Amino acid sequence: MTYRLGVDVGGTFTDVLLVDSDSGDTWRAKTASTPEDQSTGVLHGIDLVCAKAGVDRADIGSVLHGTTVATNAILEGKGAVVGLVTTQGFRQVLQIARSFVPGGLAGWIIWPKPEPLAALENTVEVPGRMASDGTEVHPLDEEAVRAALRTLRDRGVEALAVSLINSFADDTHERRVAALAAEELPGVPVSLSSQVLPEMREYERTVTTVANGYVQPQVARYVRTLSEQLKASGVAGELAVLRSDGGLSAAEVAVADPVTLLLSGPAGGVTGAVWVAQQCGVRDLLTFDMGGTSTDVALVQDLVPRIGRETKVGDLTVRASSVDVRTVGAGGGSIAHVPELTKALRVGPQSAGAVPGPAAYGKGGTEATVTDANIVLGYLPATLAGGEITLDVEASRRAVQAVADAVGLPSAEAAAAGIIDIVNENMLGGLRLVSVQQGFDPRDFALTAFGGAGPLHANALGRLTGAWPVVVPPSPGVLCALGDATTSVRDESARTCLRRFADLDGAELVRILGELRAATAARIADQGIGEAEQEVRLEVDVRFFGQGFDIPVTVDPAWLEHPDTALERVAAAFDDAHQRLFSFLVPADHELVNARATVSGPRPHVQPTVLPDGDGDPSAARTTTSPVYVDGAFADAGIYDRALLRAGDVVTGPAVITEMDSTTLVLPGHQALTHASGSLLITPTDATAQEG
Repeated sequence: MTYRLGVDVGGTFTDVLLVDSDSGDTWRAKTASTPEDQSTGVLHGIDLVCAKAGVDRADIGSVLHGTTVATNAILEGKGAVVGLVTTQGFRQVLQIARSFVPGGLAGWIIWPKPEPLAALENTVEVPGRMASDGTEVHPLDEEAVRAALRTLRDRGVEALAVSLINSFADDTHERRVAALAAEELPGVPVSLSSQVLPEMREYERTVTTVANGYVQPQVARYVRTLSEQLKASGVAGELAVLRSDGGLSAAEVAVADPVTLLLSGPAGGVTGAVWVAQQCGVRDLLTFDMGGTSTDVALVQDLVPRIGRETKVGDLTVRASSVDVRTVGAGGGSIAHVPELTKALRVGPQSAGAVPGPAAYGKGGTEATVTDANIVLGYLPATLAGGEITLDVEASRRAVQAVADAVGLPSAEAAAAGIIDIVNENMLGGLRLVSVQQGFDPRDFALTAFGGAGPLHANALGRLTGAWPVVVPPSPGVLCALGDATTSVRDESARTCLRRFADLDGAELVRILGELRAATAARIADQGIGEAEQEVRLEVDVRFFGQGFDIPVTVDPAWLEHPDTALERVAAAFDDAHQRLFSFLVPADHELVNARATVSGPRPHVQPTVLPDGDGDPSAARTTTSPVYVDGAFADAGIYDRALLRAGDVVTGPAVITEMDSTTLVLPGHQALTHASGSLLITPTDATAQEG
């Protein structure tokens, strides 16, 4: 069994990539997602890709899966009924939450506070308390615990979250509650805050633990069902699921800790983009993943994605490591609409999704979408996904013309151009969130565009941001699946250790990080990854003494070889990050808040593409000429088959470059160089196009 299978389920399409682990050869397939049961689309995609490769399912050694099941459970409000056990006096911890309201002053007036995932009537208090240093202040009242658990049983809870005050310092009480729950609530999954998030701050710890319980039954049902269906269909390999931080978890590990999967899908794209950028010699990049429903963006420095300590899904923010991905409600299926009150054109965040989809899909959709606008402008060919989807051009024109009539524009092309301009500005806002608002100039980065719709908008986003070159990888529509298939097993350990630097020495920091590293390495070893193959990342959360927030700082293992200067190096790294983010420093001592160790296994081998050399002339790949609507007028654009381009070939805009899973638009004043690795590198050819 020498094949690895990467699977990414999006809102509109399911992407599958098969990799020969020995040669690195790849095969890909793209099929419509099946929201009613994602596994149906997954199995259909596996059938397609195995047929292309001439491979039997029994030869697949592992299935690596990026999934949106946990994400959708949160966004759609379809998770489990969660019961919450808290310490006496802390029953309303989720209702009190944090005093932050989005939108400034206006938010106090118009922002409806989201309902907690565990209702107040399903939250119970139990007597017993631990101090912040781990000593027992009051013993746990076990009879009261049993009575509280029976109350939750009578209310029909489907999952249980236990979050007791200061359990990060000592989890004895939480573990005892779990043991009693096994007796009183048999079969109900239990999430302990001391296992889900063993860190200080009771609200963050509680909301993260509740979120874990909220999505756990649905994730467990999906992962176990898919595992069974894969085995029944003849796939011999084991299923692994992509975590939000870009690593892999075995299926049962993912079921036990599903809060780590909330950004599973987007993380795969970032991982794949890093691999592609490395082949092109690009080390600093912005990733731009535009699919059918949404657009995900992230920032990568020196081929290392920025990992955040918060994961945001809709209105929910939990404390869990994830690739710092920001999501914008803008995709190929985003619906253009004209509100009756303002008569102003809007695009998204509502999406036509896979069903009914854009008007062009012929599945019952009648509203104009971004995809329909691209068709009207001549940017999209008549078939998608290698001929699996045929587009109804006239249906797109009718839908977009309705928008033009509602706004009072003279033509469908004018309305389509407006739709594209608006959605591009929406996506620019997302790119600014991960760059400008984090203290980075986007002009210092390349822009790597992928997803089924990303390459269509990439050139325009490069022009808006000034990020050059724009890199369009081979098979951009299935790059998330490539990321799934080329990532590695990963695990993490964390601990709160609230100490001022004045009361801490380097030797103690070395000891703390060493213990966390050893614990994580042991769990990775249990998954078959030996110590020699393990890659370790050490991190601490630091703040100025007296601050209410902290900043993660990566600790170079070399610093720990010199304990006498280790704290100074950590402090200097924190100061640099604080200066970049806020443009000032505080004359105060530093304080260590949390410490973490992340251990990863080796990345699997994938043979990079090496194109045959060309002479710079792409005419052999030119299939026809077609009019496209650009900058208010029609122009003749060359249509190119990407599979026929050779290394060094230069395509000058306006041009449309087609392939099985995506389409790339090259605007006038720009050119696309075909890199030997198979990527297209789009750059301006005149000074005016370079402005960001």
